[in-house]
Amino acid sequence: MEKLSKDQELLKLAKRVAQLRDEKGVSQQNAFNDTGIHFGRIEQGKRDISYFTLMKLCQYFEISLRDFFDGSFDVE
Repeated sequence: MEKLSKDQELLKLAKRVAQLRDEKGVSQQNAFNDTGIHFGRIEQGKRDISYFTLMKLCQYFEISLRDFFDGSFDVE
């Protein structure tokens, strides 16, 4: 079994959140104003988010949790 790297996994999360925000066409500031979530910290790969924050992100992007973790989550 391959050992998980926290840094690598947080960078995957960061890229996925940035991708979804870009697709929605909103800035980090506007996304923060809409949700109260600090997107900059997440997109820098420095913040490990909670389940509740993940659910808020999915609601904001109007996607399911399954859609969040689709194949594009493994972005390099």
